[in-house]
Amino acid sequence: MAARKGTGKENRRAELGKAVERAVLVRGLEGLRLRDVADQAGVTPAAVLYYGDLDALVHATYQQAIERYSQEREEAADRFADARDKLRACIDHGVAGGPDDALTRLLFEYWPRCLRDARAAALDSALTERQIAVYSGILVLGQAQGHFLLQDPPRLLAANFVAMEDGYQMEVLAGRRTRTEVIAALRSYARAVTGHELTGPKPDDREGVDHEPDGHESDGHESDGREPDDREAADPERADPS
Repeated sequence: MAARKGTGKENRRAELGKAVERAVLVRGLEGLRLRDVADQAGVTPAAVLYYGDLDALVHATYQQAIERYSQEREEAADRFADARDKLRACIDHGVAGGPDDALTRLLFEYWPRCLRDARAAALDSALTERQIAVYSGILVLGQAQGHFLLQDPPRLLAANFVAMEDGYQMEVLAGRRTRTEVIAALRSYARAVTGHELTGPKPDDREGVDHEPDGHESDGHESDGREPDDREAADPERADPS
């Protein structure tokens, strides 16, 4: 019986977390009221308070959003053994799909609170460091596999990738740039700092997309990091429209 009660409570807490997300996206964080969350959850404000005050609920929701965003990117990159495929997947899965990208909007709605809330700032720093770690690991691997000729230390380049993404995300969310334009810009930076041209399908929406490898199948090699010379020789052919 205790297990059933615990499971039910966790389910209600998860449902409430979704209600907080919807309320933030509809009203914005700074104007958010307890009643907004209650309305989205279909309960009374008193019922919401049973699970914590508004600040605690928003903090937990932001933490969960960070985990989802980070896991999506890490899992996308982990599908591949070749660092070139990993880098393309990492870039593709980090850029918002458009102004209505709920997960990215949720993260950016919370960001201003980091300027005056130490707990929020700690979460934001953890998110940034986690994204830097993903990029840095891929760059180190690409260098070891012989695919990348890095122009600066991997961590510095990784931090630059993340900083560029953060700036461009606001452009996408504001409707001033498209996802395709931002991915093209990030791939251009990748080419400049790694010496490798990232080729592949036209970028699609991040969520639910089955990203294919970086065009290596046409070479007849598996994406396991072997035979770099043959793959490098094939790259200009894939990039050349003629």
